[in-house]
Amino acid sequence: MKIENLEQELQPLREKLKNHPLYAQLESVEDITTFMESHVYAVWDFMSLLKALQQHLTCVSLPWHPADDTSVVRFINEIVLEEESDFNEEGEPKSHFEMYLDAMQEVQADTQKAEAIISSFTDLKTISNQIETAELNRAEKNFLQFTFEVINSQRPHRIAAAFTFGREDLIPDMFLGIIEQSGEKGASNYKKLEYYLKRHIELDGDEHGPLALRMIKALCGTDDQKWNDVLQYSKQALQFRIELWDSIAEKLKENKGNLVNAL
Repeated sequence: MKIENLEQELQPLREKLKNHPLYAQLESVEDITTFMESHVYAVWDFMSLLKALQQHLTCVSLPWHPADDTSVVRFINEIVLEEESDFNEEGEPKSHFEMYLDAMQEVQADTQKAEAIISSFTDLKTISNQIETAELNRAEKNFLQFTFEVINSQRPHRIAAAFTFGREDLIPDMFLGIIEQSGEKGASNYKKLEYYLKRHIELDGDEHGPLALRMIKALCGTDDQKWNDVLQYSKQALQFRIELWDSIAEKLKENKGNLVNAL
């Protein structure tokens, strides 16, 4: 299977996600707040996918030995540098996750719940049970369970599939959709959130996409089973993202229904 065929197979799910009705529901600061309080878990678990790839594809053990593909090593290490220690809108070094929490506080979203839940995830061996008992809705749990199921498979091509097609390759489309739909009523009035979104578009839109595809090619080579795995896990990653979006959309609908009833 070639990358072109793979992308063609994934296109229906990517279009469904890109055109999800959730974006049109983001009409107010309150809507943005609701979105962020659920999306924060996707921002956080992205780092675990990235660090798993760093462990598998770069040398993090001693004694050091050169990796098979230095361009892939550079790609991974560049993203780690940016995700763990980028500069925020004030020029201060911060991880993108911390920048997201700052943006949440700017729109008065609750960060304490997410921070407490994430702090309770302490061990890959037991994280499935920890996720299951956490105070999360079903879609949030399923989203996180899938991520760590992929990580615990210890198969770099599967991790790269979830990273590339479920996340990294799609982020610019999703974030652009949010900005376009929210307009003056949402993200553009909030500098920290706007900076966070535009920073991801800047980094992910042009720089990382081609190298991520090269990573997939390098990991799969001529192995048909690996290519089939990549297709399967990419589809699952997209589907769990759609289900997460569905759950946020439903919450927004409930919030607006409650507001109407209260009038």
